Amino acid sequence: MRVTHLASAAIAVVLVAALFLAVLWRPGSATDVLGVRGADISFAPQEEAAGTVLSDGGRQLPVERILAAHGGNYVRLRVWVNPPAGYSDERSVLTLARRARDAGLKILLVPHYSDFWADPHEQEPPAAWRGLDLAAMRSTIRAYTRDLVAKLAAQGTPIDMIQIGNEITNGFLWPLGSVQQGTPEEWSRLAALVNSAIEGAHEGMPGRAPRIVLHIDSGGDVGRSRYFFDSLIHAGVTSFDIIGLTYYPYWNGSLANLRSNLDMLAARYHRKVLITETAYPWTVTGTKPGDWVTTAGQLPDGKSLPATPAGQEQFFARLRQILHDVPDHRGLGFLVWEPGWLTVAPKPGEPPPAANLAMFDRQGKALPSLDAFRP
Repeated sequence: MRVTHLASAAIAVVLVAALFLAVLWRPGSATDVLGVRGADISFAPQEEAAGTVLSDGGRQLPVERILAAHGGNYVRLRVWVNPPAGYSDERSVLTLARRARDAGLKILLVPHYSDFWADPHEQEPPAAWRGLDLAAMRSTIRAYTRDLVAKLAAQGTPIDMIQIGNEITNGFLWPLGSVQQGTPEEWSRLAALVNSAIEGAHEGMPGRAPRIVLHIDSGGDVGRSRYFFDSLIHAGVTSFDIIGLTYYPYWNGSLANLRSNLDMLAARYHRKVLITETAYPWTVTGTKPGDWVTTAGQLPDGKSLPATPAGQEQFFARLRQILHDVPDHRGLGFLVWEPGWLTVAPKPGEPPPAANLAMFDRQGKALPSLDAFRP
């Protein structure tokens, strides 16, 4: 009789535990683990050289260590071919890759295929590559990508993903790889260049090819996103794994717009979708002309997500939920844009425009939004 009571009690405990777990964990719920939870930290060496100190709970730590301590698992590292002195060159990316791996973080590599910033408004080829015809450019981008990936692997920091260009919505390596007119000939040239870069990435890590990300800037724009991927796939680019999107609500629309786009992309192209750049303000007080966000009116969801530390934290909670809700579990995750970027000029002589978008206050103290990286 006593054994029976003990057995019944044990069964009851198991049932209660199972019921608790069933309530706590549901596919698509906010307790699922996103595969990518990280940040672009490419400005970290420059911030440190400028004297910026980041702290979390009273402890001064490098940004990658704080990221990892809060549950982050990825860094995004950009690299330019021959940038101005001190900016993200090959040496910088190799150093940051070692730091990231030492902190237990995986790497998304972002070659811009340019000497400096590349985005939908400017996609200048490196000075050393200018004037090349299509065949020569294909050979050059393939070799450059292969060698860059191989160097990272050789130092014991193999990459896990590579983004082929940055925000290539209008193509890259202009004018050769521009698709601003949208002709079949343009898309064919862009496809050839993208495929050559993908081949180089695979050759740089034979036997363990990194996952390929194609990245555009239209996080909240269903039509623009569909046009790009329909056109590029039709032109012959099919060997990519992940659709990457920039999503800054003050430029790319509401969270509802983002949800619609993510759902469309996942259903139409049967690939994982990744927010490769995002950020949200924790204040609009003390901003200056030239800052990216200076008023609450720039925030499409500002009434429910104010520009406060709590509002910033809640933005990332809602972003995570949207990613969890993407059909067929194709919401891969997100990468925050430069959470520790507080003082460094984006270009020599320019003031920094995004200190109020960081995940640290102006004194470098951690904000609650860092818990967005929790598993």
